Amino acid sequence: MRLGQTGDITQGVIWKQLLAFFFPLWFGTFFQQLYNTVDTVVVGRFVGKTALAAVGSTSVIVNLTVGIFTGLAAGAVVIIAQRYGARLGEEVHKGVHTAMLLAIFMGAVFMIVGFLLTPWALRAMNTTEDALPGAILYLRVFFLGMIPNLVYNMGTGVLRAVGDSRRPLYFLIAASLCNIVLDLLLVVVFHLGVLGVAIATVASQLLSAVLVVLSLMRANGAPFQLFPRELAFHGSLLQAILRVGVPTALQSVMYNASNIVIQTAINSFGTDAVAAWTAYGKMDVIFWMTITAMAQSVTTFAGQNYGAGKYDRLKKGVRISVGMSALITLGISVIMVLFARPILTIFTPDHDVLEIGVGMVHFLAPSYITYILIELLSGAIRGAGKSLVPTLITVFGVCGLRLLWLFTVVPVYHTINMVAASYPITWTVTSIGMLVYYCLGKWLAPPKEMI
Repeated sequence: MRLGQTGDITQGVIWKQLLAFFFPLWFGTFFQQLYNTVDTVVVGRFVGKTALAAVGSTSVIVNLTVGIFTGLAAGAVVIIAQRYGARLGEEVHKGVHTAMLLAIFMGAVFMIVGFLLTPWALRAMNTTEDALPGAILYLRVFFLGMIPNLVYNMGTGVLRAVGDSRRPLYFLIAASLCNIVLDLLLVVVFHLGVLGVAIATVASQLLSAVLVVLSLMRANGAPFQLFPRELAFHGSLLQAILRVGVPTALQSVMYNASNIVIQTAINSFGTDAVAAWTAYGKMDVIFWMTITAMAQSVTTFAGQNYGAGKYDRLKKGVRISVGMSALITLGISVIMVLFARPILTIFTPDHDVLEIGVGMVHFLAPSYITYILIELLSGAIRGAGKSLVPTLITVFGVCGLRLLWLFTVVPVYHTINMVAASYPITWTVTSIGMLVYYCLGKWLAPPKEMI
């Protein structure tokens, strides 16, 4: 099978290639977050702060499950990108069909388990009683859409691995428009409340999954063309995908598990605090989607160049990405601090909620710079197929230290800022650990074999 080179990023001007990859990913994440943000605006404005708290109470569980999916998809991105960079077309073909079948299987498992365990999980987080019924309803409908959710994540991972970050953007634009229309129709016109928001979200995810599958099926003659009848688990490639994907998913699980503990701590301050945390989270997502898009760009860049044996070019790309990310992050932090109140007002007009939310922004936004090395360096190391050590550094640095803080310091000094302080403290420690491993570890050693 002949391998086309339209997505080749093993040669050319590095900063241009990173930005050419970054912007479609950024806008793709923007539109993905847009329909989540529209959910928040619609329920906050047209249903009320209890509904806002209900949807917000589910966010950490939603992020947990999506994090597992994106972790598994990251394994596929790395393995397929390495083989694409090494010009192994048949291996790319097998990797695509293994990855897509894995998506369907895991989606079915999470749909069943998530639907059954939703009430228990929300009660374990001490979700406020007034928000609990809406939270259960929203989350159960969300879990019914797990298969298309994971198929979409895996499919776009395949496209990114071969250097195509534009089509996923187009698919997300379509999904976002679908979600906005359905939100307004089901909530404002038909008054379905939280149920309407949940249905709109799942419908938009289904649309994006259909579009990405069709694009893969129509990639005529390309090694990543999808043939449904050829879906199968190819043992060596499945093992390679899981070797990278499982530690990445575990990292996301542990990261989000610590966020669940934080959400539980925030819940203890009442509905206003939960609503403020939800609104801040929708504002805060600008930073996260920026650093995530750059990290995904670095992972694909590293994967292809590692497969091609261009290690110096890989490391130069990492340095350039860190510099660009630092400048962007500083700009985001300044804008968020200066315009915290008017931005938060988009999500809720409630005075008490706004006061709490502004305090959260002013406390956390200046510390974003302490996080960027975690994403970018681990993304580069993962692109070289080494995901275990970055996972361990993150698990112990971010998750372990954060839980220690929440269980020892917060009960003594029970304030919202003391809960929030767990973020910059753990980010700084983990960034130092990741930098040490990046500089001194043997993650860039040439592979003994290409499975």
